[in-house]
Amino acid sequence: MSDDMSWTQRPSTFEPPKIDTSVAHSARVYDFILGGKDNYPIDQAAADRMLESWPSLRVSMRENRKFMHRSARWIAQQGVDQFLDVGTGIPTSPNLHEIVQAVTPSARVVYVDNDPIVLAHAGARLTGTPEGRITYIHADMNDPGAILDSPEVRDTLDFSRPVGLSMIAVLQFVLDDQAAYKLVRGYLDRLPSGSYLAISTVTTDSSPKPMGTVVAEYAKRGIPARNRSREEVEPFFHELRLVDPGVVLVHNWRPDPGTAGEVQDTEVAMCGGVARKP
Repeated sequence: MSDDMSWTQRPSTFEPPKIDTSVAHSARVYDFILGGKDNYPIDQAAADRMLESWPSLRVSMRENRKFMHRSARWIAQQGVDQFLDVGTGIPTSPNLHEIVQAVTPSARVVYVDNDPIVLAHAGARLTGTPEGRITYIHADMNDPGAILDSPEVRDTLDFSRPVGLSMIAVLQFVLDDQAAYKLVRGYLDRLPSGSYLAISTVTTDSSPKPMGTVVAEYAKRGIPARNRSREEVEPFFHELRLVDPGVVLVHNWRPDPGTAGEVQDTEVAMCGGVARKP
């Protein structure tokens, strides 16, 4: 693997698809609710309707982002120095590479997303340490084989050593449970022993009625999503060793010292967990 650059992208012959601003997109809705600027009126209108239905949606999304930070940091602290982030979303600092390179400056990260606006901003915003390396792939997460066999991944990650696989707030968009479990397994089967999986996804366990309304608003805008109970999330970690405290609402996963009780369970509709591949 080459160490002479921190950023790679598709060759110049690659033409990114055009950004469709006539329909809302989940990544841009997420960006708007988090206070970002990479969104359009159609995304803002969708977000406003969702927030009207459940004002705590902003809290839930922020807590989900914090979970990504804590889980990535924890995995890096276990000695993992290479990560595959599937469903990156619009770059919002601190990004995963900033978290893990603060632990290990030479850490390598591959980001994967299929939103053209993410591609448009990735090169400028996803910059890391001189010692590390960052690669972005514009690809469909539903084809793990193509992603894992891509030159970008093969040139960045060493599959003879553990990899941290991060799939944050993306699996709710795979509606069929068995297809979702199979998708995650498609990545895990190719990763070596000692690798870690971090997942978060939508749940209605804590706030069933308001979150159900939010999901309905997504569906109205052509973004169907699947709520899952904790019992339906646990199979994603089949044959893995769950890290304490297991599958929980994301704000309850190893919260930072002094923050316990700041957020109520009823304000969060994302559950997640981290597990190690034996």
